[in-house]
Amino acid sequence: MRALLVLVTVLAMAAIPATAAQQKSSAAKSASAAAAPTAPVNINTATQEQLETLPGLGAKVAQRIIDYRQKNGNFKKVEDLMNVKGIGEKSFLKLKPLLVAQQKTDADAKK
Repeated sequence: MRALLVLVTVLAMAAIPATAAQQKSSAAKSASAAAAPTAPVNINTATQEQLETLPGLGAKVAQRIIDYRQKNGNFKKVEDLMNVKGIGEKSFLKLKPLLVAQQKTDADAKK
């Protein structure tokens, strides 16, 4: 009987860390889902922080987008994003529904 009690205690203790790990994983997924953009991101006006909210875009690629935009002017269409190093067709297709390439307006310039 005592051996059974020890066995149940050991099994219960082994299950606790797995549960904690699952909770951390769920929290991380929730945080990344919360960071995802809710409206399309304008690649002609987006800040680095806004670009980094896009799935699969890290700080380096976000900075390359901004550098490309400064060097070459506004993107005429979202497909032009594939001209930026680090964004191939596969990653672009994941991003496309989240992007727009609107030109800056006078109101944007005043901000």
